[in-house]
Amino acid sequence: MTMKYGAITLLLTLLTVLSGCARMVAGSFIRPTLANLQRQTDIELVCEGTPSFLLMMDSMLASSPRDKQLLLTATQAFSGYAAALDECNRPERAVTVSNKARLYGMSLLWNGADPQEVSTLPLADLEQTLAELDRSRVDHLFWAGNGWSTWIRHQQGSPASLAQLVRVEQIMLRVLELDESYYHGGAHLFLGSYYGSKPKLLGGKPMTSRAHFERALALGKRQFLPALVLYARSYARMAFDRELFVKLLEEVLDFPLESRPDLGLANQLARRQAARLLEQTDQFF
Repeated sequence: MTMKYGAITLLLTLLTVLSGCARMVAGSFIRPTLANLQRQTDIELVCEGTPSFLLMMDSMLASSPRDKQLLLTATQAFSGYAAALDECNRPERAVTVSNKARLYGMSLLWNGADPQEVSTLPLADLEQTLAELDRSRVDHLFWAGNGWSTWIRHQQGSPASLAQLVRVEQIMLRVLELDESYYHGGAHLFLGSYYGSKPKLLGGKPMTSRAHFERALALGKRQFLPALVLYARSYARMAFDRELFVKLLEEVLDFPLESRPDLGLANQLARRQAARLLEQTDQFF
């Protein structure tokens, strides 16, 4: 008990110190730590270690709530951890974690505005805000949209949350206008999933979806494995294309993780998802 209490005291002391000099440590400590997390292939280690990092981010942002660099890093970290929680066997935590991803992501564009107010902005107002942002803000745009979509994904299909997807769509379309290659063609991946996960009768656009996925794969040189998994899970499954579904997932499993150490975590998570999806092939087709 004494050791545990001492460790907690040390952590709280560290958080207090860091929150008082957030700008100074963001570049020298926070960003390298996030980069190291992204290189990990030991999922269990990430599951155990990430909460302390997120707690530290929360503490620093409590004293510097409009620091864009901290907000960007926090949005990336909370979005990534929400995506990993199924593999951490903690899916119940995803709602709370994704709430933070949305909050910090929206703050990148709307300076701490209430998420409810942002989510009900008239589309014309949203489009005006997006039009005013240039290429220097493409990272803020993408991660704001990613944090928002992360939250939507964990709202158990509620109609109110799904209605907000059209706003994320507008953000990602603006990302494409400014820099389609950003984050391995991430805007293409969102749009491919968005247009491909619905049947035509409900507004799905299968050919548009496929074009977005193919473009993302070209931009990422087929090395960002989540793109292949999303392609299989969204487009191939909805189009009942078993051959493509299997081919994409087998490509994921055959990919040598060591060839892209900077994508270690994302690619390892994708491999686990691909293995599970392959086992379910006969259920889907």
